[in-house]
Amino acid sequence: MKQQGAMHIAVAGNIGSGKTTLTTLLSRHYGWEAQYEDTDDNPYLNDFYEDMQRWSFNLQIYFLRSRFSQIMQLRQSGKRVIQDRTIYEDAHIFAPNLHAMGLMTTRDFENYISLFRLITAVVQPPDLLIYLRATVPTLVQQIQKRGRAFESGIRLDYLKRLNERYEAWITSYDIGRLLIIDVDTNKFSENKEHLGQIIRMIDGELHGLF
Repeated sequence: MKQQGAMHIAVAGNIGSGKTTLTTLLSRHYGWEAQYEDTDDNPYLNDFYEDMQRWSFNLQIYFLRSRFSQIMQLRQSGKRVIQDRTIYEDAHIFAPNLHAMGLMTTRDFENYISLFRLITAVVQPPDLLIYLRATVPTLVQQIQKRGRAFESGIRLDYLKRLNERYEAWITSYDIGRLLIIDVDTNKFSENKEHLGQIIRMIDGELHGLF
């Protein structure tokens, strides 16, 4: 089902919620161009998981720059793009969580938020945001299944804190269309019928965009 005209779809969710998998599946179905989170080439990620306090600010600035670049490119391209993770998640979930845990100084956090506000003042929000909601046990199961070495040390309380911040953000999200998928019950990665349910929901939302 290929469609014409510029459009920005974004997939949001906690670590292990299935963002990359859903991005890939929807890209294939609709013929959208997929943009993925830059984890393989990220020069800070391994260092961050080894020493969060030392590298948290560097990592968040890298993600902010990377996602800002993605947004500018996709808006200028005129293409239909689906993006794995949004610029908003770093500022509303990850950076505040690091600050609250004492892993980012107040000075660095305030500097980061000021930069985020400047950037988001000049970028448009996604035409449709798809949020993948999952409980911590589901996240742990999916993180273990994919077996990334740098994620092996992620603590349960860290995932729980992130989940709480995700829910607070989504509850107040009001800058565009929002679709929420319950990943505990919808196993789209292994069940075609479940993926079909998501596609039908997206189709319903997209009709309102044209």
